[in-house]
Amino acid sequence: MIERWVKDLVLVKTFIGLRFQEAILKKVSQVVKLQYRLATAEEESRGIDGAIGNTEVSIKPKSWKEQVIQREQLVGVIVYYSKTDDGIEIEFEPSDF
Repeated sequence: MIERWVKDLVLVKTFIGLRFQEAILKKVSQVVKLQYRLATAEEESRGIDGAIGNTEVSIKPKSWKEQVIQREQLVGVIVYYSKTDDGIEIEFEPSDF
């Protein structure tokens, strides 16, 4: 049971999460016409998922936005997303970049 849980977490959820992050970074970068990159290990340890131009970006589900208590103090711009039947819906402010 534990092995199955670990495989699901590492192989499925982590992989899908990383693909979402990259797709979101790519889309936002196209809109604001800047280059994007994924975060380094050091940046990830600070809650950063990537950068667009010179701006650090954290990607969070829209449900995170609505939480009263947020456990992380994030720096940079936060891009929110929600999964839809058609893919991913993202929310961000282009002027933040």
